[in-house]
Amino acid sequence: MSEHIKFFSHQDKLLNDTYQFNRVAYYVDMGLGKTFIGSEKLWELNTPYNLVICQKSKITDWKEHFEMFYPEYNVIVFDKQSLEIIRPETILIVNYDKAWRRPELTRLKDFTLILDESSMIKNERSNRSKFILKLHAKNVILLSGTPTGGKYEELISQVNLLGWNISKDLFLKQYTEREWDELDGGYKIVGYKNVERLKRKLRKYGAVFMKTEEVFDLPKQNHINVKVKTTKSYNEFYKHHIAEYEGETFIGDTPASAKMYLRQFTGWMNHYKLEKLKEMIQSTGDRLIIFYNFKKEYEVISKLCTDLERPVSTINGDLKDLEAYEKQDNSVSLIQYQAGAMGLNLQKANKVIYFTLTDKSELFEQSKKRIHRIGQELPCFYYYLLTDGSIEWRMLQVLKERRDYNDALFEKEEM
Repeated sequence: MSEHIKFFSHQDKLLNDTYQFNRVAYYVDMGLGKTFIGSEKLWELNTPYNLVICQKSKITDWKEHFEMFYPEYNVIVFDKQSLEIIRPETILIVNYDKAWRRPELTRLKDFTLILDESSMIKNERSNRSKFILKLHAKNVILLSGTPTGGKYEELISQVNLLGWNISKDLFLKQYTEREWDELDGGYKIVGYKNVERLKRKLRKYGAVFMKTEEVFDLPKQNHINVKVKTTKSYNEFYKHHIAEYEGETFIGDTPASAKMYLRQFTGWMNHYKLEKLKEMIQSTGDRLIIFYNFKKEYEVISKLCTDLERPVSTINGDLKDLEAYEKQDNSVSLIQYQAGAMGLNLQKANKVIYFTLTDKSELFEQSKKRIHRIGQELPCFYYYLLTDGSIEWRMLQVLKERRDYNDALFEKEEM
């Protein structure tokens, strides 16, 4: 073990259990220290070069982590540097969206690859996935608390990186239940099978699973559905896929645009929901975390908080400011799922309000862990603002189903 860090016993166990593997997947629940486990495994594997691919928001965290705990490494945030001038004992860090635009990385040899939040390569046809699968990594370390997003077919790129060279077609035949969809003229996945066999295969190829409950007694989680009245505009759009709001016409001429506008009619265009949110903010002087999706939601919620004279922190694609959260115990933190559902430590708060829901299971599950993690001493409360009779109820049901599928992978293997 490295002399730099004092590890928790569960981290020691995971490292010991995977010592013989040079390709590993640490599917470890949020808050159990994936960064420490992954970096220590990288150090143990001891290759001259190392490549960490992560989300853009995590680049600084990884850089500071290696500089603090592994000062023997030369740590570089990789952009357009020439590989020829990079010396051994180096760690290159790059974000997912930039990595595939740097073809010179395919010339790297004799290196260890870390994929932080490896569910980011769930779509094997995406540019990032195809590029990462072409890299010539000697060793691979996958890190994720939600490896599948509740869909086992999203594991295919990851298991190929682990050395299990199973084709997509064979994987689907062995582990998914499919039915013919007359409307789309193809098969759709309706369930999963042979899950115990899948778990054994994953363990054979270096995947280990661990949930927080196995390690720490965290406070109880309380989930509360808050019913909100629907609007005439929502009902009109639902029926006709066209409706007006404040002089602007919204047309859902494709399934994707129809779904997007249905979600917006339940959010910032629903004055009943804004009134309910106002009541909830006024009802407590505690720190609050509010998750949202769209820029327009941010505009109306931040104005509401300003009108109520509540200090605001913001995490979205344009701004990262947690000063109010850190310093003021009556702050309201507005977090866009895509920018802040993963990686943040927000356990100074114990109340989360979901103004609208994400349709991505991994972001939904990770968002709940922002407050339910090591250091949290209070019960956690999650409030879901759900417009009556709307698409939001079905969205929540699907998110729960996918969570159940994901949790099944983490359950102890049946003997």
